[in-house]
Amino acid sequence: MNASDIVTAVLVLGGSTLVLTGAIGVVRFPDTLSRMHAATKPQVLGLLLVLAGAAIRLRGNADVGMVILTGLFTLITAPVVGNRVGQLAYREQNIRDDLLTRDEMRDHAENGETGGNGQS
Repeated sequence: MNASDIVTAVLVLGGSTLVLTGAIGVVRFPDTLSRMHAATKPQVLGLLLVLAGAAIRLRGNADVGMVILTGLFTLITAPVVGNRVGQLAYREQNIRDDLLTRDEMRDHAENGETGGNGQS
C-alpha cells in the first residue's frame, strides 16, 4: 500500500461520512429549508471528495475526464436547485417561521419584486 492509496481511502471515507451526515439531516430536520441545507452542502462536498479519491485512484485512465465533468456538473447545478427549492418551499408556506432569524423573502414580496436576488 502506497501513499496514493492512503490518500484515496481518506478522501473516499471522508466524503462518504459527509454524505451520510447529509442524509441523516434530511431525515431528521424539521422543515423544508433545513432539509434543503442538509441535502446540498454536505452532499456536494462529500461527492466531490469521493470523486477526488476516484480520480487519484484512476490516474492515467481515460475515465478521469468523466469524473471531472461529474464534479463540475454538480458544482454548477446544486446551488441553482437549492435556491429554487427554497423559493418554492417559501411560496408554498412549507417552512416554520419560528426557525427563521431573518425573513428577506417577505421584504421582496411586500415591495412587489419578483426576483429572489433583489432585482425587479
